[in-house]
Amino acid sequence: MTVVYEDNHIIIVNKTASEIVQGDKTGDTPLSETVKQYLKEKYQKPGNVFIGVTHRLDRPVSGLVVFAKTGKALSRLNEMFKNSEVKKTYWAVVKNRPPQEEGELVHYMIRNEKQNKSYAYDREKPGSKKAILHYRLIGHSQNYYLLEIDLKTGRHHQIRCQLAKMGCPIKGDLKYGSPRSNPDGSICLHARNIRFVHPVSKELIEVEAPTPASDGLWQSFETNLITE
Repeated sequence: MTVVYEDNHIIIVNKTASEIVQGDKTGDTPLSETVKQYLKEKYQKPGNVFIGVTHRLDRPVSGLVVFAKTGKALSRLNEMFKNSEVKKTYWAVVKNRPPQEEGELVHYMIRNEKQNKSYAYDREKPGSKKAILHYRLIGHSQNYYLLEIDLKTGRHHQIRCQLAKMGCPIKGDLKYGSPRSNPDGSICLHARNIRFVHPVSKELIEVEAPTPASDGLWQSFETNLITE
């Protein structure tokens, strides 16, 4: 991880694709603990350091994660995420060209806990949740396309599932139809930008995360972006 923003109440880090945000059954050290350790050492704090998890990113996804450093910031951020007051933009690399260069995807998603997978349907089904995202084609290489995703709702595996449903599975995402995995186990989905009103100071915070340096494909896109 790399710290990209920090003040008295929040800390925003750029996570690598292998890190988990919160502890799980693997027993691997979660990002929340790494951030705690970083703060403990930086400020030479004795005893426990408070870190609140406000949202998650799937393990194989890289990019921005916001943590709260105070209880006040945590409760307000939790409310803001719940009310979609935090604007998140993702970049996704896909093999297939989308049917339109720009569009909105609306599906009804059902999560299968046992498979740790979600399914998207065109019509509402019992137990389904509405999922909305906006995508735009912003770059392409010889073999791949770069999409910018504006996430309107926050469902389990939403971007992965909806793009696959459109016929554009994310590069490396075997679970949702990519033919091959990436060598490092990542998928080519990156939480690129986050924008919100600071929960305490009320200033506008906008942060951008550099794409993973380990994969030259990202860098090739950054030099060939399609501008308006």
